[in-house]
Amino acid sequence: MALHRNSTLRSRQRGLSFVSLVFILVIAVAIGYVATKSFPLLMEWQAVHKAVKKAAAEGSNVPAVRAAFDRAATIDDIRSISGKDLEVTKENDNVVVFYEYSSEIPLYGPAYLLYRFKGSSK
Repeated sequence: MALHRNSTLRSRQRGLSFVSLVFILVIAVAIGYVATKSFPLLMEWQAVHKAVKKAAAEGSNVPAVRAAFDRAATIDDIRSISGKDLEVTKENDNVVVFYEYSSEIPLYGPAYLLYRFKGSSK
């Protein structure tokens, strides 16, 4: 009778095995690593977008827009894109600025994570 009770209790035990726990921890560490590497790029993208909108509002021609962006880029420490990389057009007497750039994050060995950023001041 006691033997039957022990086998019943063992079959009801549930939880993670050690291998499953290690696997979950490896996945969590990998996601955390990519997130910590990506966060500065996403913060810089927000600064770029804000600087593009500000430059479009301040500038009335291409050199003025690019100079305004370069001033904002100096203040916000934007290194991925400069004023000369912006495409400046006019739509209905409004200045519209387009930007597009990419950034790479080295992951491990030959593996990289590529981010492509694209937007406008509209």
